[in-house]
Amino acid sequence: MALKGNLRDFSTTQLLNLINLARKTGTLSIQTESESAQMSFREGKLIYAYMGNDNGNHLAQILQNSGKLSPEQAQVIQSHAEGKSDKEIGHLLVTARRVTQNDIIQSVRQNVLDTVYKLFTWGEGIFRFDANKLPNSGYITIPIDLESVIMEGSRRLKEWEILQEELPDLDVALRFTDRPDARLRNINLTVEEWRVVSFVNPRNSIRQIAKANNLSDFEIRRIVYGMLQAGLVEFVTQPKPAPEKTESPARRKAPPEPSPAVKRSVVVRLIDRIRGL
Repeated sequence: MALKGNLRDFSTTQLLNLINLARKTGTLSIQTESESAQMSFREGKLIYAYMGNDNGNHLAQILQNSGKLSPEQAQVIQSHAEGKSDKEIGHLLVTARRVTQNDIIQSVRQNVLDTVYKLFTWGEGIFRFDANKLPNSGYITIPIDLESVIMEGSRRLKEWEILQEELPDLDVALRFTDRPDARLRNINLTVEEWRVVSFVNPRNSIRQIAKANNLSDFEIRRIVYGMLQAGLVEFVTQPKPAPEKTESPARRKAPPEPSPAVKRSVVVRLIDRIRGL
């Protein structure tokens, strides 16, 4: 009989602790009103995880996300991968020397961890654990000790709580402080941080920037908080725009605008190059 419940009563941390201590084998599914996730375990070790309802092949997308494949390469591989499992695709890529076996292992491992860490911030959702249910043999599974996952997930949960206190409202806009170009040249930013920088504009809310870059609430809060602490950006204090109902349809559908300040600097060329990777 499957174990069922709600995260309000039994958190992700408690579930993983139970699976770890009991050395359980099976798949844990979690469903909220808007999201879903699945995690699979073998004898208490995390071996696989994914978000949404995608249970098809997506190794090429994982390798693209980790920077091992360009978007063009990933698209070509996906278009020719119909009917092939992740293991088969991985074998073909290694044989063709597009990636190494270690590239695949590290990319899949990080994708699994990134998926699971997001679940620590879910405060509500229906969960179900099906014993002995595992992914099919075509998937690439990587055994990961749950102790380290639980410790890092708990740390991120505490960080998430702090970030929510520091940045409770994602519908505010940002602008650069004085001389942002000089500051940016002296700071090492990740690819995701550069992409956020490119959308800093008084017309773009933090939520819009997150959506444009496919970032979760936790990820955008962490990046923006770091930029605020570094003195790169500040909140826009100008009056709020007119209510939504007074805006024209064309304005409501307009996407977030890249920052003019960045476009005028050498930094934008770096951003464009990163986007083309």
